[in-house]
Amino acid sequence: MNTLFVIVGPTGVGKTDISLQLAKLLGCAIFSCDSRQMFRELKIGTAAPSEKQLQAATHFFIGNKSIFDTYSAGQFELDAIPMIEAELKRTENTLLVGGSMLYVDAICKGIDDIPTIDPQIRQDILDFYQQEGIEGVRRKLKLLDPLHYQEVDLMNVKRMLHALEVCTMTGRPFSELRTQSIKKRSFNIIKIGLTRPREELYERINQRVLQMMDEGLEDEARQFYPHKHLNSLNTVGYKELFNYFDGIWTKEFAINMIQQNSRRYAKKQLTWFNRDKEIHWFHPEQVNDIITFVETHL
Repeated sequence: MNTLFVIVGPTGVGKTDISLQLAKLLGCAIFSCDSRQMFRELKIGTAAPSEKQLQAATHFFIGNKSIFDTYSAGQFELDAIPMIEAELKRTENTLLVGGSMLYVDAICKGIDDIPTIDPQIRQDILDFYQQEGIEGVRRKLKLLDPLHYQEVDLMNVKRMLHALEVCTMTGRPFSELRTQSIKKRSFNIIKIGLTRPREELYERINQRVLQMMDEGLEDEARQFYPHKHLNSLNTVGYKELFNYFDGIWTKEFAINMIQQNSRRYAKKQLTWFNRDKEIHWFHPEQVNDIITFVETHL
């Protein structure tokens, strides 16, 4: 059976270099599952592959959307699976690379068929949150879906609001619509995780943020500052600079917060991926070991 090799790991660990070497070895394309690198306007702050790197292998889902587009992990599954299957017919093996946890799960496990939320319902729920606060959201969720209330992170407002949207839209508890069953794919999935010692990873992240600033991240963020309300811009690297532009933070403090929030995101990614016992872990510099591992699964 054809094989999809999935390369995962935290931000800044070094996934791009490994993926290019494996793409050359396999003679295949690279499917990105980085939910931010899809936005063509956000090149610096998302550490999108350079033009030279993009020319070294065919890439899909890099710069294919605008910040003004709405997109989701569920739509990614619908878009990417047929493309992956077509690529596998051509090459027998291909690569999925990235660190967006839900997007990885969308391909490897599948996303439940949650309906598209009516914009008015979304606004009504948001208005409710602004009036009643997080405690009001918790009370309403406990009433409408006590099972999900027991499972959800009660500090994660975004997750709770989404559950309320679905409950209101469908008239059914959100927990009923989440089957959590793994969809069967027409190809094998082999997962490779890249990791580094925590101090090493954090230092790479800190340096990468400084490099982004040198490359013009401030100008990139300032260009899209008028659109800071967009969900696509509610992301590390931009929202901190928006606070600087608003006069809330100094530039130095904003840079420090980009570094800190990037490190926090990396920790969150590692916690998520470490739950997956199917992932085979390597240090990114173990190139020969990674290649040998891939070759044994061809």
